Amino acid sequence: MKQKTKQQDAHTDAMARDTKALGGSDFDDFNTVLGHQTLRTVWLGYRDDESKELVQRAAVQGVAGIAPRDELEGMLAAQMLACHNASMECHRRAMMLEQTTDGRNYNLTQANRLSRTFAALLEVLNRHRGKGQQKVTVEHVHVHEGGQAIVGNVEQGGGSDNKSKEQPHAKAISDARQPAMRRKNKKREPVPSTRNGKR
Repeated sequence: MKQKTKQQDAHTDAMARDTKALGGSDFDDFNTVLGHQTLRTVWLGYRDDESKELVQRAAVQGVAGIAPRDELEGMLAAQMLACHNASMECHRRAMMLEQTTDGRNYNLTQANRLSRTFAALLEVLNRHRGKGQQKVTVEHVHVHEGGQAIVGNVEQGGGSDNKSKEQPHAKAISDARQPAMRRKNKKREPVPSTRNGKR
């Protein structure tokens, strides 16, 4: 059986002290497993023991810094950290002096994909936390003579448009009836062309 190193013991102790900060769950087992999964996504190949411990501590602190409030947020936070670490590793490999052009292009492509995945995960986390939605409530409306107003609840959010179709009281702006605009001058006048200067 493999013996645990001092740094593994230190990380296990830190996670045991406050596991909810890592996974957002009320269940310590979930939080601990998620913490260990996160630590395994950090590539430690070329580091000395002190550097490895620093990187692993930073990984745990990174997830705790996102402050997951439930299991879903905990999983998103762990995946975000894994994407970030993998993306940075691809960037590092792409910039190595002995890297071939194909190797550089491959690593930069992977870094780009990972960065997009990170951005998508961040968007999902923000939406889950309610940061991606916007709600505007209008208290008083003054409509002057000849003007039109929509009466009803109008909401704009990050979701689909099906909600307004199901609610008969929500009326779309494009549905408001307006009389056709009449022209003052019924006779059309030719407009000069700039294509040739003779006209």
